[in-house]
Amino acid sequence: MEKKNKGKKVLVGMSGGVDSTVSALLLKEQGYEVEGLYMKLHSKPGYHEINQVRAQKAADFVGIKLHVLDLQETFNREVFQPFIDTYADGKTPNPCALCNRSLKFGEMVNFADSISADYIATGHYIKTDGKYFYEADDATKDQSYFLFYVDKSILPRLIFPLAEKKKSEVKEVAASIEGLESFASQGESSEICFVETTYTDLLKDYVEVDNVGEVLDKDGNVVGEHRGYMHYTIGKRKGFSVRGAHDPHYVLSIDAKKNQIIVGKKEELSCSSVILNNLNLYTDEREFDTTVKLRYRTKAVPCHVIVKNNKAYVTLKESVFGVATGQAAVFYDDAKLIGGGWIEEN
Repeated sequence: MEKKNKGKKVLVGMSGGVDSTVSALLLKEQGYEVEGLYMKLHSKPGYHEINQVRAQKAADFVGIKLHVLDLQETFNREVFQPFIDTYADGKTPNPCALCNRSLKFGEMVNFADSISADYIATGHYIKTDGKYFYEADDATKDQSYFLFYVDKSILPRLIFPLAEKKKSEVKEVAASIEGLESFASQGESSEICFVETTYTDLLKDYVEVDNVGEVLDKDGNVVGEHRGYMHYTIGKRKGFSVRGAHDPHYVLSIDAKKNQIIVGKKEELSCSSVILNNLNLYTDEREFDTTVKLRYRTKAVPCHVIVKNNKAYVTLKESVFGVATGQAAVFYDDAKLIGGGWIEEN
């Protein structure tokens, strides 16, 4: 029987991991004409030497051609340098969302066009109906938060073979196939792929991180000292001194120019509104009630949104603690992702 997808070409991003490997296998079984793409993104020493070999092994097993695209220069410009600059500004970056828009669902789409591929696929745990993204069935692996910034014009071309699968099922598939067993047991990639240990260890090669500075209270009084403002994000409660404090103190804000951090008690971290810039919305509505996640792996809270001049003014109906400028704020209507933006102020 002729398979329904025969003649339709799909380009699948292959990282050398179990998710992209099983995705390629499933697409091939579904009758697509499949080609793979390994993207060289960051320049972490030794990374590509290992993972490109794994991706090639996976492609050979599935029986597909593997293309290699060197995007290190683009990655440095679009993702890595903004990562450094954001920390230098005393904010908290989200490099994965930038990478997904510019490279994984930007440069990859351009490459797909160059080989006349109809569709683009990845091993992300997320769903789409061609108009919106939706949370994956496996809530522990859902990656919708990091894809809020993807250009909506390409959604009709996206396929996510793992959308309805659990990570445990994907590993079982690989473990049950002779030749793919090693993919089922290899370690998970780190949350930020180019960070080997801690982000501050990485930053030290580019900016001055260890620079002792003052700790202030909300009234501007000097109450202690810290190791250097880049060691801290909003909500952090360790690594600085507060003279005479009996209760835990948390970072409320950061003044990068003065190398100062402002601290206070937990209740002072409470936030009831945020302003977002650089919006990416999948809805045309300009005033609506929905829910918003202000950090990955946090609960979505109810909110009211007014969009004006490419900014979103978000009033939270529940107070949230530890909101950091520079992070992504992502809107959800139940499981449906309806867009988001970047936290400018709160």
